[in-house]
Amino acid sequence: MSSSIALLVTGAGTGLLAGGASCAAVQGGLLAGAVTRRRTSAPDRGTGDTPLAPVGAFLAGKLLSHTVLGALLGTFGKALQPSPRTQAALLLAAGVLMVLFALDLFGVKAVGRLVPRPPASFGRLLRRSGRTESALTPALIGLATVLVPCGVTLSMELLAVTSGSAVAGAAVMAGFVIGTAPLFAGLGYLFRRSSQALSGRLAGLTAVVVLAVAVWTMGSALQAGGWVSFSTPDKKTDTASGPFIVEGGDGSGSGEGSATGADPVPVRIDATGKQIVTLTVTDFYTPTSFTAKAGVPTTLVLNGKDSGGCARAFTIPELGVQEIVKRDGDTEIDLGTRKAGALRFSCAMGMQTGSIDFA
Repeated sequence: MSSSIALLVTGAGTGLLAGGASCAAVQGGLLAGAVTRRRTSAPDRGTGDTPLAPVGAFLAGKLLSHTVLGALLGTFGKALQPSPRTQAALLLAAGVLMVLFALDLFGVKAVGRLVPRPPASFGRLLRRSGRTESALTPALIGLATVLVPCGVTLSMELLAVTSGSAVAGAAVMAGFVIGTAPLFAGLGYLFRRSSQALSGRLAGLTAVVVLAVAVWTMGSALQAGGWVSFSTPDKKTDTASGPFIVEGGDGSGSGEGSATGADPVPVRIDATGKQIVTLTVTDFYTPTSFTAKAGVPTTLVLNGKDSGGCARAFTIPELGVQEIVKRDGDTEIDLGTRKAGALRFSCAMGMQTGSIDFA
């Protein structure tokens, strides 16, 4: 459930920072048409209807359709069960799509054909619907926007697939729509007066924000796939290395590790000769870098201590390992006998990373 909450927050943050502007640039005209039509058709009724009423109906329809879509995509992802590197490749593809959308908003004609767009007939149908006087029109348009990609929406859909859960997929898409709500609420009134002027200025601002999110997304994807690491651990606090502690040996250990309540020893060799590498998982990974012995049978222990967020979805891309860390308790992963070299690990979204250097 905590991973679903993290994805809800991620979706909301993306919607607030980039999705709102992107979707407003694409869908704002449709909403403005519905608002303007209803206001001019009955100016003297005194019913108390405000421009925010159709905005609310629009967002309610959009929330419903996107939440259902997210659940379906999450279910599909669970059935597909993509490997960590496949998930990272999908996330990277989402970042590339966002770059294309940003360049298109900047007016770069060369990428126009590469940007996914709905059929022109569908767009005309929505515009005609936006001119009707029905109170349900904004809600129906909101439902239909699931078929009209608006900037970073596709990246959120890919993220829903990689979540591998109907609940998590629904959470990320619902969070995305919720994140767009403040901007739509603010622009709903303004768009009815000067939607074209605002859309022109909005496109440039949207392009800058989407491009920034795209760079962040692609960086996270590269780390999630274990291809690169942008982290620079603080050697004083985030790196664990020798001397290696041998349990049950010549007094260097008691056979029970550390004292009760103390943090576990990051790297040790037990009485059977097996190497134990312990990673503490909270909302972060501690340490983020280990030095361990090569050529020794090794077990990685994920020591959950009120773990949460992205850190709980632990992956080792090179080995195809995916584990949900216990909130409180140990999760063991057999690494086998490793040769010299670095073994990178990451959370599923590439936001928390680290490595074990076998030497």
